[in-house]
Amino acid sequence: MITTSPIMRNRSEYLPLWTTSMPRHVSTRIGCLFLFAAMLFTPFTSHAQTSPQPSTALQFIPVSPCRVADTRNSTGPFGGPEMSAGSTREFNIPQSACSIPSTAVAYSLNVTVVPSGPLGYLTVWPTGQSQPPISTLNSDGRVKGNAVIVPAGTNGGVDVYVTDPTQVVLDINGYFVPSGTTSALAFYPLTQCRVADTRNATGPLGGPTLSAGTSRAFPVQSSSCGIPSTAQAYSLNVTAVPQGDLQYLTTWPTGGTRPLVSTLNSPTGEEVANAAIVPAGTSGEISVHVTNASDVVLDIDGYFAPPVTGGLSLYTVTPCRVIDTRSGAGAFSGVLKVNVEGSTCAPPSTAEAYVFNATAVPDGGLNYLTLWPDGQTQPVVSTLSAADGAIMSNMAIVPTTDGSVNAYSSNSTNLILDLSGYFAPSDVGTLTVSTTSLAFGDVVKGSSETLPVTLTASGTAPVTINSTTISGAGFTVSGATFPLTLSPNQAVTLNIQFAPTAGGAVTGELTINSTSPTNPTSIISLSGTGSHVVNLAWQAPSNSPVQVTSYNIYRSSGSSSSYQMLSSTAQMSYVDSSVQSGTLYSYYIESVDSSGAQSGPSNSVTVTVPTP
Repeated sequence: MITTSPIMRNRSEYLPLWTTSMPRHVSTRIGCLFLFAAMLFTPFTSHAQTSPQPSTALQFIPVSPCRVADTRNSTGPFGGPEMSAGSTREFNIPQSACSIPSTAVAYSLNVTVVPSGPLGYLTVWPTGQSQPPISTLNSDGRVKGNAVIVPAGTNGGVDVYVTDPTQVVLDINGYFVPSGTTSALAFYPLTQCRVADTRNATGPLGGPTLSAGTSRAFPVQSSSCGIPSTAQAYSLNVTAVPQGDLQYLTTWPTGGTRPLVSTLNSPTGEEVANAAIVPAGTSGEISVHVTNASDVVLDIDGYFAPPVTGGLSLYTVTPCRVIDTRSGAGAFSGVLKVNVEGSTCAPPSTAEAYVFNATAVPDGGLNYLTLWPDGQTQPVVSTLSAADGAIMSNMAIVPTTDGSVNAYSSNSTNLILDLSGYFAPSDVGTLTVSTTSLAFGDVVKGSSETLPVTLTASGTAPVTINSTTISGAGFTVSGATFPLTLSPNQAVTLNIQFAPTAGGAVTGELTINSTSPTNPTSIISLSGTGSHVVNLAWQAPSNSPVQVTSYNIYRSSGSSSSYQMLSSTAQMSYVDSSVQSGTLYSYYIESVDSSGAQSGPSNSVTVTVPTP
């Protein structure tokens, strides 16, 4: 007998970083400067240097500004006591309350000092390394801040050295991780450009002056500086032009709570500038708060955004002195060309922007000093100013096109440039996909077929596969959990399965999203057909005098009465997978004994294969 079965198949707020111990106008400036010049010779002494060794490529993760340490607080790892003269202290930043991961390779910090008196210099460097012969900032006794990008040392720590007693405050606005890390941002340099100046006519990026105790949002991306909507953080130079003493100025991403940090201070009411990397807030805006009436100037030299072609990575180096005019040509005014690539620091020709700590040691009042790429028109921006003639430092990220930068000084000054890193094209990491299409052919409904796709990281940098998505009924992907970072030459194989849920042709796509700059989105086309089968089953003859050794299966199709032998089997069942949708088939079976004799036909069965 034949049967059928078709299958379809808190703390107190110590923000006011200011002191009243010094009058606004310092009448002893010349004497103070003479004293500090002597004290500054230790970190600024010319000495033989070797070319700094670069780190691996790093990219940026912005964070809402956060206070890491404040020695004015009660005694603790990130609090007091005040640092004494000639002392060094370690701050293990990942253990602070700012939630900085231990995977951070470098930090973007703002360092502020509240000295008891004159401070020869302060230096910051990675814990576990030798103290470099440079300074991060200096103070004539007033509260001062300076931005710094410093690598993470042992236990993620940074060391701070001070020549004289002072309180020290560390604020963080972001950190750097290896290029290719999920959510990490590349740097895009810009020709220095003035974003906002409240001394100008009233407008979104102009006046009026910020009054005491007020905050204001600036729509940075609506400026004429060419900042795209993809920017998630800005590299700014923030300048305050106070109308009197300014306790502190704070910047932060608009839409967030004003953080307990400061960007700069001007306790004597002088014009003060400080670099700041500020995350973008609502609609790309940043907010500025001042404790006292002040004009605010915002200049930009670049921004951080998701990696695409043209994005740069940071390479940190052991701090290195590019130039110190005190041991060379001496003080200058006007334009000075500085050959950075040709200096003893010898950064590579691939560098497209330098990270400097710029220090001016003026002969008298210095209206402003500007750094910009050699070969370009001097921009209408300033890097720092020292109208009262005090020694002034500021971090500056300066683009370059030929390995040199220009410095313009409005008044006679000595200039020191210390190099701590540079931005250059990232080591290239490309994701190679083994195929652009997978064809599964006919797969019986109720079963499945699996085909592999191999993803390989090629080049010299890791590639992170952020996610995969798949479309098309019956297609699934397995074999890895995302995000997944592949080291150069490392591969992972994904298993793509087709298990049709109905008959008929099915198409779909596997989309792979990665940090590969050349192909951040890879698409693999998928195709397959869910097919039907006819299952035949029968029983052995019960009255055969000779043993049956096999069975012949015959089939006719459509209205034809002509049967053709389809196959032969020793089993008592058969699956006909060669059927077509919407077609009628008829079957019968003949048995074959050991002598080769063939029986007559069995009863016939008729099956109509459904249309998908």
